[in-house]
Amino acid sequence: MRLSKYFQLFGVVLFFCATGCLSSERAPAARGERSPKQSALSMIKASNGRLAPVYAPLAEQIVNDLDLSEKEGIGIDLGSGPGTLVIELCKRTRMHWIDADINPCFFPYFMEQAEKHGFGCRVSAMFADACALPFRDNYADVIVSRGSFWIWKDQKTAFSEIYRVLKPGGIAYIGRGFSRTLPVETARKIRKGGRIKYDVDKTESDLRNMMNALKITGYKIHRPKPPGSEGVNYGIWIEFHKPAGR
Repeated sequence: MRLSKYFQLFGVVLFFCATGCLSSERAPAARGERSPKQSALSMIKASNGRLAPVYAPLAEQIVNDLDLSEKEGIGIDLGSGPGTLVIELCKRTRMHWIDADINPCFFPYFMEQAEKHGFGCRVSAMFADACALPFRDNYADVIVSRGSFWIWKDQKTAFSEIYRVLKPGGIAYIGRGFSRTLPVETARKIRKGGRIKYDVDKTESDLRNMMNALKITGYKIHRPKPPGSEGVNYGIWIEFHKPAGR
């Protein structure tokens, strides 16, 4: 991925990635664990390979369902990693999008891709722990996240942070899996190549319990089940709104 080349291009990213990645290389990961740099390279490879068909249909669905095509403001993709979803959202909206991730080794690649697609001035990268988001209250119009909430250390705290950062009237769309428009054969192929399985019913129950604990009432659970998808896990998503005036 020629990451060393990208370090020379982005001063702020250089600071974060150098401190995050080099410290992990000085202290080798425990046996069987990947370093932040190795994790980033693995996910970049997946986003360009097995998972590549996922992002455009998902971005299209998010933009259509949340009515974002003409909206301006700030969007955050939490746990965005290589930022592939951010790039697709930039293609379909006028918003400024932030790749917020706990692994800054993704950021040089993300910024290079944003420049390549002509979105260099419409994106940012921010080192962020989901459980302690580095954004002020009422900051973002939209917060999305695909495929990361299940590894957040404290999901209740993380969802509380997302709610805090949303502007009044803001929307969050958090989950894992696919859009309802992803072709079934494509979804089936992706699932066959993956190793992680999970109980969607239990995940839904956990999400509902979390919303109740946080007293968030304006939410919807989405479980895509397009025709012919029996036996294929399309995942689960939760959409919630922060009321205007909160």
